[in-house]
Amino acid sequence: MEQPTLYSLDHLVITAADMNATIAFYTKVLGMTHRVLETPGERPRHALFFGAHKINLHQLGAEFEPKAHKADVGTADLCFLTETSLSDWQAHLEATGTAIELGPVPRTGAQWPMQSLYIRDPDGNLIEIAVRAD
Repeated sequence: MEQPTLYSLDHLVITAADMNATIAFYTKVLGMTHRVLETPGERPRHALFFGAHKINLHQLGAEFEPKAHKADVGTADLCFLTETSLSDWQAHLEATGTAIELGPVPRTGAQWPMQSLYIRDPDGNLIEIAVRAD
């Protein structure tokens, strides 16, 4: 039997202490779209969409089952790819009052060399914004 393989990531989950602050950050600072997903018989779920990707949001202490063994805030380290220049991102982040923790700095991505900026979301998750290096 041949080894089964994966081809893509459908979604990931972020645990949030303050759902409204998390939604505001990812929509206003990172430009994602927030949607409330409703399934009959279940409580509504919050999700963030960007490109062909989705981030599900779980409220700390009220996570959906099954959940991570140790669901907690501030444990994620995420890298988002952009085609927008990092100088434009720097101006946008400054305009939104978002502190840049590091960057631009060179990094190695899954597919190519990158230049990256690092910020933090309201829960302290590390957010990397990366553009393909020339």
